[in-house]
Amino acid sequence: MPEDVRIGTCGFRGQKHEYAELLSCVEIQHTFYNPPQVKTLEKWSAEMPEGFEFTLKAWQLITHESTSPTYRRLRRKLTEKEADETGFFKPTEIVDEAWQVTRDCAVALGAQTVLFQCPAKFKQTAENLENIRKFFERIDRGGLNCGWEPRGPWDDEVVREVCEELDLWHVVDPFKVQTVTPERCYYRLHGVVRWRYTFEDGELDELVSLLPERGPSYVFFNNITMTEDAVRFGQILREVRA
Repeated sequence: MPEDVRIGTCGFRGQKHEYAELLSCVEIQHTFYNPPQVKTLEKWSAEMPEGFEFTLKAWQLITHESTSPTYRRLRRKLTEKEADETGFFKPTEIVDEAWQVTRDCAVALGAQTVLFQCPAKFKQTAENLENIRKFFERIDRGGLNCGWEPRGPWDDEVVREVCEELDLWHVVDPFKVQTVTPERCYYRLHGVVRWRYTFEDGELDELVSLLPERGPSYVFFNNITMTEDAVRFGQILREVRA
């Protein structure tokens, strides 16, 4: 496997030790909904073999407003003030606290990269642009790579400018959106038609061509046969780049 391409799934499917025998990386989802305790994440990291890599989704309090249906899974009870001040990278105490929790999770996992996944409601407005710029300018990243997945109708040139200015990786499903940071790819594949989808070998061959020849890349599958497809993609990639 090319060392600069890390392949895995969005969340574990099955037992962790069995997963680690097949794949070299995983994107942790728990940190988006309810960040586990640091000692729990440290245990997860200790259970994996040397060289295994975690990435993680930033806590939803940073990216999603409290009206998002994803908050139904939040165990923490927010005050009225906190509920008003969550999400959209707002310059608030609750957002900054959520970043610190996310960063602590990353350290516990030994992660190198954090994904900031935005809802479609996070649109290309002057206020949102100002908030995202101020957020990434004021936080201490601690050497972490930061990936940004805008899922609303954003202009490619604006996304490119934001990523260049703030040193962000543009996170996309490459079969739906072309990345504006092709030298640093973070791909999340949800199925070409729907989640209940198995990728064909020809599609995985095409996916290889969408990766840079050199430079770091992540490829995460998030479809019904995600583990099988991730393993198969790894085999295809090895054959092509042998």
